[in-house]
Amino acid sequence: MIAAFFDSIPAMIVLTGVLVGASAALLGSFLVLRGAAMLTDAISHAIVFGVIVVWLLTRQTAGPVQVLGAAAAGVLTVALSELLARSRLVKMDAAIGLVFPALFSAGVLLISLHARDVHIDADTVLLGEIGFVWLDTVSLFGLRVPVAVATLGVVLAVNLGFALALWKELKLATFDPGLAAALGFFPGALHYAVLALTSVTAVAAFDAVGAVLFIAFAIAPPATAYLLTQRLWLMVTLAVALSAAACVAGYALAWRWNVSIGGMMASMTGVWFALALLFAPRQGLVAQALRSRGRRLDNDCRVLLAHLSTHQGAPEMPEENTLRALVDHLGWSEPRARAAILRAHDRALVERRDGLLTLRKKGVAEVESLLGRGAAAGL
Repeated sequence: MIAAFFDSIPAMIVLTGVLVGASAALLGSFLVLRGAAMLTDAISHAIVFGVIVVWLLTRQTAGPVQVLGAAAAGVLTVALSELLARSRLVKMDAAIGLVFPALFSAGVLLISLHARDVHIDADTVLLGEIGFVWLDTVSLFGLRVPVAVATLGVVLAVNLGFALALWKELKLATFDPGLAAALGFFPGALHYAVLALTSVTAVAAFDAVGAVLFIAFAIAPPATAYLLTQRLWLMVTLAVALSAAACVAGYALAWRWNVSIGGMMASMTGVWFALALLFAPRQGLVAQALRSRGRRLDNDCRVLLAHLSTHQGAPEMPEENTLRALVDHLGWSEPRARAAILRAHDRALVERRDGLLTLRKKGVAEVESLLGRGAAAGL
């Protein structure tokens, strides 16, 4: 049964995507929280420079030395960006935008000049093709396993082990670097370690989804999870789960519509984010709109109570304490006036008798409370 699973082309494609997504989302969660999400973009481009430099020095196109070279290029990108930002001549976002295009361009030029006949293609590095991962296999425990699956499995294990072993330190360094430094946790070193692992993960994603699509997995699922929860452990768990769901749904839709598999997987991360942006229970746009509408209704309800209190028992009460008076005298639309009356009625603040609106005991108490708060604020 296990052999049949690894012989299944769809299963290997989806598994590769899940491993890439989980590895990227795990590290991306900490980068998103630190406001450094776009460093993944810089790293994923700049490691092309590391790859070609290592090839020029060692003539190796794969292996641990290439991984180390890519990681070094990623760290170099961040170090140069921070050095440029510390000069105060440009801000951090501009520094990143200056450094990584320079390194990426240098890498592409070196490939064009010295590695035209070598299998180092900038387009392949950036775009990848997850649909062909099953063609390149390696024997593990008597099973033929795609190289990408084996490589990404190791990367995920390393990333997960790093996060679990240093969870407390990473959490503190993410939310309060100053306190982490005071306690001797070296937040700067932890940040560079996360970035180095991000570089390694991007290299491992070359032949699977490509560096550009890797960015989507590193940013979109963590950003989506951040809209859904404020707990770090739950955010990381949701980010990994969302990336896996994007891979499964992306493959199914890509097969149905005959489009790019990797591109569809990455697009699904955008779909999850859009849904969370709209419907997240606390931070979603719909929830915010409902809260804003509720606040407007509450304010209208207070104005209604003040208006009724002013005229209740007075000779003009039959004219003023009506729906029409709210429309004519307060300048409200009829739906707005009806909504305010309904809100006050539901809260047992007012009642309607023979077409007149009158305050109930609870409404009178609410008006007195508002007057008391207003007087206290005036003092």
